[in-house]
Amino acid sequence: MPIAVVQSIQQIPAPTWDGLCDSPQPFLRHAFLSALEDSASVGGRSGWQPVHGVLADAQGQVLAAMPGYVKSHSYGEYVFDHAWADACSRAGIDYYPKLLAAIPFSPVSGPRLLGAPAAVGQLLDELTANLEVQGLSSLHINFTTEAEHALLQGREGWLERLGCQFHWHNRGYRDFQDFLDTLSSRKRKQMRKEREQVAGQGIEFDWREGNQLSEAEWDFVYLCYANTYRVRGQSPYLTRAFFSLLAERMPQMIRVVLAHQAGKPVAMAFSLVGGDSLYGRYWGCLAEFDRLHFETCFYQGMEYAIAHGVQRFDAGAQGEHKLIRGFEPVITHSWHYLCHPGLRAAVANFLAEEQQGVRGYAEQARSLLPYRQAD
Repeated sequence: MPIAVVQSIQQIPAPTWDGLCDSPQPFLRHAFLSALEDSASVGGRSGWQPVHGVLADAQGQVLAAMPGYVKSHSYGEYVFDHAWADACSRAGIDYYPKLLAAIPFSPVSGPRLLGAPAAVGQLLDELTANLEVQGLSSLHINFTTEAEHALLQGREGWLERLGCQFHWHNRGYRDFQDFLDTLSSRKRKQMRKEREQVAGQGIEFDWREGNQLSEAEWDFVYLCYANTYRVRGQSPYLTRAFFSLLAERMPQMIRVVLAHQAGKPVAMAFSLVGGDSLYGRYWGCLAEFDRLHFETCFYQGMEYAIAHGVQRFDAGAQGEHKLIRGFEPVITHSWHYLCHPGLRAAVANFLAEEQQGVRGYAEQARSLLPYRQAD
């Protein structure tokens, strides 16, 4: 069966692509990936060149697919392999370009290999067999699912890497106070005080869906988003056009909370919803307000989840400050196929040690959760 590599998701009909994925998660949808491409957030000089892998039968029916990007750097991935690239540079080995199966700029676990296991396995084998011929050093698959682990475990040449994130779980809370009642007294008082500090500054919040924001409000959302990068001297990954395109193509999955002071917007948090989960993605503010980040990015999302029966709140990749607010450690997985045998052996040794460290870190983090039973 022929393998094809397409350089735009638009070459694959949306019903065909979405039909291969039975997950309700929004990030792998044709609408999300096409918005990235059509807004020039990927492609061009971004260092993210779309090369989506497709396996089709003799009649042209697509049996398996993989969102793929040729990378000339490792930014925007959130599975950090810069040290591997540096080691290759010192050894005179080319690490870039590499092939990455991931959702750009989105450290969210979910499907990366679409289709029945047998077809996906054939697609993977064909892609890895042709890496060196195409001048690629490796294939990386970031933030995979349990089903994909079963496919990749024991597969020749593949190495597993672990990471740790912090997610909040809604255990049927009636309201935010019901959640607070599960915490130790000290942590409960701390959260209540943080929320009171924000309210005391006269800040109010307004939740919107994707089709409820004007273009002027999207301008504000983007200004806030871009500002989080610019204050660090960095350029934002996403373009302004991405937000408008996403609002046009999947408005029902967008949630934006706007923070207002005296009727004027001062901050925002952008999230997506899918299935039983809320995914907090971007945040930004135009001025400094005490504790506003915690309220906008965490407490507002937790309240939303409780009010709408959402079971899980994934507020982003990093931040131990989430731990003391009830976000629990979750192990993430990525998989790596490295062509150079010496590099593969060295990375395998490193990952064996790193996995022990990650599991130990997650176990220690769990012991520090603020819930009463953890006291």
